[in-house]
Amino acid sequence: MTDILLEPYALNDTLTLKNRILMAPLTRCMADDQLVPTDAMVEYYAKRAEAGLIISEATIIRPDAQGYPNTPGLFTAQQIAGWKKVTQAVHNNGGKIFAQLWHVGRVAHPHFFDGEVLAPSAIGIEGSVPRMRELTYQVPKAATQEDIKQLVADYAKAAENAIEAGFDGVEIHGANGYLIDQFLHYSANQRTDEYGQTPENMSRFALEVVDATVNRIGADRVGLRLSPGAYFNMEGDSRDRNVFDYLLKALEQRDLAYLHVGIFDDSMTFDYLDGHASDYIRKHYQGHLVGVGSYTAQTGAEAIAQDRFDLLAIGRPFIANPDYVSKIKQNQAVTEYDEAMLATLD
Repeated sequence: MTDILLEPYALNDTLTLKNRILMAPLTRCMADDQLVPTDAMVEYYAKRAEAGLIISEATIIRPDAQGYPNTPGLFTAQQIAGWKKVTQAVHNNGGKIFAQLWHVGRVAHPHFFDGEVLAPSAIGIEGSVPRMRELTYQVPKAATQEDIKQLVADYAKAAENAIEAGFDGVEIHGANGYLIDQFLHYSANQRTDEYGQTPENMSRFALEVVDATVNRIGADRVGLRLSPGAYFNMEGDSRDRNVFDYLLKALEQRDLAYLHVGIFDDSMTFDYLDGHASDYIRKHYQGHLVGVGSYTAQTGAEAIAQDRFDLLAIGRPFIANPDYVSKIKQNQAVTEYDEAMLATLD
């Protein structure tokens, strides 16, 4: 049954993947203090080059995008040079790799940068920074239209930097309660200007980021991750459905490399989506779709065979099994993930 995962898959005329297994983005917090990828990260990614496509750990586009310790960036020459070592190692092992471009929005903390926390609206969340529990979240500043214009430009610049660093493309992180996702949900976006209130307005920032990035590096090298179901640092609202109905229709016209479901466990259902997030996107978007969320190779292959999505992203099992693809090919048991594995990059 898992043979379908091992078939080559053409995203477009530019990119053909050697199999349908993607390595999902996995935040590891292992960059150095200048947010530069380390030699350990080079080895970590190189070991996993058997994946059809590696999606890098979420990588911040500018200093105020940071909300977790030691997450890598793509906005300095040193960071670009560090990533170049990663991409070269992956390519030398026959793999392909996209950079996931990230701004955490209201989940940022000024401990990491000099400035204000930006978000669509001045609505904070409860809690504290992972791994640094003494740092509690702050009420953000509502981004001005000038702030938004600069953010869009910085996403495009980060995409350009990614190509300079040797990445095969980028995935815009528009999911999981971070900045772009905050614009797409009513609980985080209470703006009354052209970026709020209606599905068209609430989709505007996401589409501006997509269009600026596409204009810089080409649609064939751009993917996007979305979370139509609010579940992480976000409260759901039945009106969110209308936002994503509008957004997905608009994205179909952009001919992106793929969309990627943003969900930790795709067995979750959402009343206002009439079920699973992946099934909702599949119904409303006809382009290439990456499924993710606690699937095994077997259940993921079954979902592909049922046409629920086209490609399968695997997360934590790739931490436990650098040779995950080989084990699937050889029908070998995979090592179970354990949280203790997060302490090192192996």
